[in-house]
Amino acid sequence: MIKKILVVVDSINIEDSSGSKANVVFIQNLAEAGFEVLVYHYTRMNIKLKGVSCYSIPEIKYSPLYFLSRLQRVLQRHLKVNFNPYLEGFFGFSFTFFNDTKIISKALKKNIFLPDLILTLSKGASFRPHYAVLQIPEFHDKWMAYVHDPYPFHYYPRPYNWIEPGYKQKEDFFRKVSLKSSYSVFPSQLLKEWMGSYFPNFIKNGIVIPHQNGNYIIQDKSFPDYFDSSKFNILHAGNLMQERSPKGLIEGFMLFLKQNPEAKKESKLILVGNASDHSEMLKGYGNEPEIYIYNGNIAFDVAYNLQKNVSVNVILESKSEISPFLPAKFPHCVEANKKIISLAPYYSETRRLLGNDYPYWAEVDEVDKIAAIITSLFKLWKQNPVNFFLNREDLINYLSADYLKRTILDLKNIN
Repeated sequence: MIKKILVVVDSINIEDSSGSKANVVFIQNLAEAGFEVLVYHYTRMNIKLKGVSCYSIPEIKYSPLYFLSRLQRVLQRHLKVNFNPYLEGFFGFSFTFFNDTKIISKALKKNIFLPDLILTLSKGASFRPHYAVLQIPEFHDKWMAYVHDPYPFHYYPRPYNWIEPGYKQKEDFFRKVSLKSSYSVFPSQLLKEWMGSYFPNFIKNGIVIPHQNGNYIIQDKSFPDYFDSSKFNILHAGNLMQERSPKGLIEGFMLFLKQNPEAKKESKLILVGNASDHSEMLKGYGNEPEIYIYNGNIAFDVAYNLQKNVSVNVILESKSEISPFLPAKFPHCVEANKKIISLAPYYSETRRLLGNDYPYWAEVDEVDKIAAIITSLFKLWKQNPVNFFLNREDLINYLSADYLKRTILDLKNIN
């Protein structure tokens, strides 16, 4: 019976990335599910989580690897040359990566928690906790490796097709993770299948635990000046990478207004979040009164409060044949209980979960279909704006601490 869980994670600072937000909710739901949880994190900040014991792994500043990593930074700053591509091409990883993972490994070897399960969580392009635990063979029979995205980068589906320096060493690292971990866990079924096509053992030992719904309490419920809660508001909150263009969404919204001129006074499209890769395109819509665009980071409190109070939330993904990712915002949008417009490939985890017959799905560049979806939603909102909800109890349960608990307790049945 699994009772005690040691979680190893890069960061538990929810303001530094969507990955950290997702990890914190995962950790809190483990505690809510009744497990005794100890978190070893490398945030280098004293952060406390309710119901969870947290230990901030201190940085060691007197090792050869620390000296090499800092020497590299000083040389780069003065010579204005980025040495990382050359170093990673030879070693596979940076000196900073090796230093950080060694520090994490040393800290873990000293722990006296005696867990029943050791869970390594990842974020962004960092799998430092996985590399650290890989160096501790006595942990492997209790090790659950969480894989949030494809890794290495060249295993991303198109249009994400970047090949990293040191990709061969990174492949070897992850092959070892797939073979040495007792369990692997993925936030989506499609991601498990995708990564299993490269590392077959992930199919054998893999399970699916989605990003979690949490009981986040909004500290400041005031609305920003650009938000009028009485309107038909469509929101996309979050970063828009180069591969995720909002152009189809904006053009679809503009077409909706053209086809439904009576909706102009009552409708607004709101885009908030870093979209620097699309800055020039977005400038072309800066004078549209029915569109608000903020190209920059906003506090999580603000974004979450907006998601809970708009009429429709948008989950926007890239133009591709497949999207195996479960967006970190998906649980927030489900919990907000507002209608969702899914702009994703036909084969996507978001579409799989919403259902093949979900009516508010389109490819990201299908302008006519997007306009038709917005028109349909607007007409429904006009009929009953007070009771305009998603109402998906199946998804709420799937993203819950109860489902998480059942999945963890059932681990013995997959090995």
